[in-house]
Amino acid sequence: MATISIRDLGRRPSQVINEVVRTGRPAIITRHGRPVTAMVAIDADDLEDFVLANAPEYARSRRDADADLRTGRSRPAAELFAELDRG
Repeated sequence: MATISIRDLGRRPSQVINEVVRTGRPAIITRHGRPVTAMVAIDADDLEDFVLANAPEYARSRRDADADLRTGRSRPAAELFAELDRG
């Protein structure tokens, strides 16, 4: 995985982006030697999934839903649908 400073990224953004896209490996962006973010290649067909999976409110909602399942406050949709099919 490549590591690049914000300063170097500013000097050659196209080259860094091309490398990430070409290799499919993320680039870790650093500020004062500390990692602050990652640049990742995104397939246009997977963009919506990527955004949803990385949106803080969506991720929090998924964690809350998983907790509800574990504690029995809710149940899987497949279970409910099976019950409705049985009548």
